[in-house]
Amino acid sequence: MKIILATRKSPLALTQTGMVAARLAEKIPGAECELLKVVTTGDKQAEWSLAKQGGKGLFTAELEQALLRGDAHAAVHSCKDLPGENPPGLAVAGFMPREDVRDVLVLREGVTVPGTIATGSPRRQQQVARLFPAAKFTEIRGNVDTRLKKIVAGAADATILAAAGMNRLGIKSWPGLVFRPMELHESVPAVGQGAIALQCRAADVALFTPALDAATARAVDLERAFQAAIGGGCQIAFAAHATADTLHFFHEKTGRRTFPLTPRDFGQPRETAARILQEMAFHG
Repeated sequence: MKIILATRKSPLALTQTGMVAARLAEKIPGAECELLKVVTTGDKQAEWSLAKQGGKGLFTAELEQALLRGDAHAAVHSCKDLPGENPPGLAVAGFMPREDVRDVLVLREGVTVPGTIATGSPRRQQQVARLFPAAKFTEIRGNVDTRLKKIVAGAADATILAAAGMNRLGIKSWPGLVFRPMELHESVPAVGQGAIALQCRAADVALFTPALDAATARAVDLERAFQAAIGGGCQIAFAAHATADTLHFFHEKTGRRTFPLTPRDFGQPRETAARILQEMAFHG
C-alpha cells in the first residue's frame, strides 16, 4: 500500500516526515511511504513578521490543499503550527510520541543576561520578558541552524528554540553558544509543542489513528481545545500545555496559571476548556 506524505522541505520537516514514514511502515502492514515536498507561504515569505502578518496557517495551508486535491494521503506537521480547527473534510488522525516540550534559551557564550533576544513569537517574548525585563526583542527567521549561526554572528545575544526540533536534528551543542532549557514555570510551551501531527482526509482517520500514539493525543487534544476556544494564531501571546495532572496556561490577558486535571477532563476536552476559561472569567 503506497502512502503519500505531504511535507515542507525544511531539514526539520523532512526529518520528522521520515520518522512518520518509519512508524507507518512498522505499524501498517504493507505500507510504503513516499514524500510530496511542498513549499508553504511561510517558507516563501522568509522576511515576514509572523506576529504582524498573522501566522495562522502560513506553514500548513498548502499541505492541506494537497490533501483536499487528493495529491497526498496525509500531511505531516509540527503540531504547534496547526490552527485550532481543521478545514472542512480534514481531520488530525493523531500524533507521534511526544518529544521534550520545553523551550530552550540559546545564549551566545559569555552572555548571562541578554540585552537583545531574537524571537518573533509574542508567546515567548512576553514570558521571557518576565525573566529579563530589560531585554529588547528582535525578529529572527530561518531554519534552526540558520538561527544558531545568526546568534553566534552577533545578530542578538540570545534566541529561543524548541527543544524537540533540536533533539530531532541531533543538535546537542553548538560552538560559541550555551543551551539552557526553560522549565514550565518559566515558559509555557505552545499548544502541541514537541508533537508531530498527522493530518488526513476525515474518511481516512481510521487507517492512521491505530498507528499513532494515544498518550500524546490525550494531552494534545486537550491543548488544542483551548486553542480552538480562544482562536487566533501566532500574533497572540497564548500557550497551553497538559501534563498527566496539571494544565499550564499562559495568555497575555491572564499571565501564567496552573489548573489541576483529572482523567475525566481529558475525556471531555472541549468541556474542560470551556470550564477552565469560565473559571478565569476569560473573554477573548
